[in-house]
Amino acid sequence: QVQLVESGGGLVQAGGSLRLSCAASGRTFSSNTMAWFRRAPGKEREFVAASRNTGYTYYADSMKGRFTISRDNAKNTVNLQMNSLKPEDTAVYYCAADQQGGTLRDEYDYWGQGIQVTVSS
Repeated sequence: QVQLVESGGGLVQAGGSLRLSCAASGRTFSSNTMAWFRRAPGKEREFVAASRNTGYTYYADSMKGRFTISRDNAKNTVNLQMNSLKPEDTAVYYCAADQQGGTLRDEYDYWGQGIQVTVSS
């Protein structure tokens, strides 16, 4: 099992920034891919960004240029730096991990509890 704990969410004004962090513990060798998803009110959970332990990163098209994912393999953490936030970025953000996850939520076996990000206009 892999346990994931998110931190860093909160309330921010439009145009502001937030940095989310996710700490993994347990069988972290199962976390070759660590990712962020989000679920906005009334919408399905969607892919945000992912990072392989090789350093390869990939993003949803709508997040490119504003969001940056990074990870510290020694500490088993993954971060999501979110800049130029918009009200439509308001969502619960989830950390996910898997051996070889992609952009689909069903590809991930391990999930954090989620953390709220609210962007006010």
